[in-house]
Amino acid sequence: MVRLRTRAPAREEAAYRTRRINGAIFFTSRRAFDDLSIVVKRFPPLADVEDGPTFVLVHGIGVSSRYFQPAAAELAKRGTVYLVDLPGHGAAPDPKREVTIADHAGVLGKFLAAAELQNPVIVGHSMGAQVVSRLAVDMPEISDHIVLMAPTMPPEARTFWRGLRRLLHDGLREPPAVNVIVMSDYLLRCGVPYFVRQLPNLFDDRIEERLPRVRAKTLVIRGHRDPIVLEPWAAQVTALVPGARLATVRGPHVVMFTDPVRVAELIANHADR
Repeated sequence: MVRLRTRAPAREEAAYRTRRINGAIFFTSRRAFDDLSIVVKRFPPLADVEDGPTFVLVHGIGVSSRYFQPAAAELAKRGTVYLVDLPGHGAAPDPKREVTIADHAGVLGKFLAAAELQNPVIVGHSMGAQVVSRLAVDMPEISDHIVLMAPTMPPEARTFWRGLRRLLHDGLREPPAVNVIVMSDYLLRCGVPYFVRQLPNLFDDRIEERLPRVRAKTLVIRGHRDPIVLEPWAAQVTALVPGARLATVRGPHVVMFTDPVRVAELIANHADR
């Protein structure tokens, strides 16, 4: 299917704040849908790939889209990139209410529909993979290509203490730059109270029950040293989605930061399939 890039209207463009990372310019804005708000970063494509695919990158629990920025800069060489801060995460305000996986998927779907993006490749990392898979089932018309990156967690690990143990184990394997981003997001941007309120939604979500209903072409990506998403669980996720493929890259849980070039290459190749 031909993937068309939708350019932001001029009035919307003016509302963005302009920034730069790794030589790539990006624009930041806040978008409200009912009582939930998200923050969107848009990386425009390079001039010679203006007709390339559109990529939408969705982060995990407690963090923000900041750890996606190196991969976003790479993907901007191939198309337009949108990074999303989900409600209560990163720069998006705390909604002061319960926000479920379905709620996150719903507000993401409303943004994509309002932006009139045609068949974007939607990438979810960790809890973001749960959000993206829910969106793929609830609103299958939004996209026919998704990527589930480090999709948390197998049923037997969905408790506070088991999850915490895996998270701390991963922290020992991540580079210092990742830990600085993650901890500052947890403690200062998302905040511990909201993070704790979100945990039951992550643990109670039965992603394995809806994966067989996903009809989008699906790529699953896992880091070879990821202690949160072990290889058997990644393989099970892949087997549950009809026609899905599994790719393993070098690195722990936050592979799009530790190996952005390879991850961007896999996502871009998936867009072309």
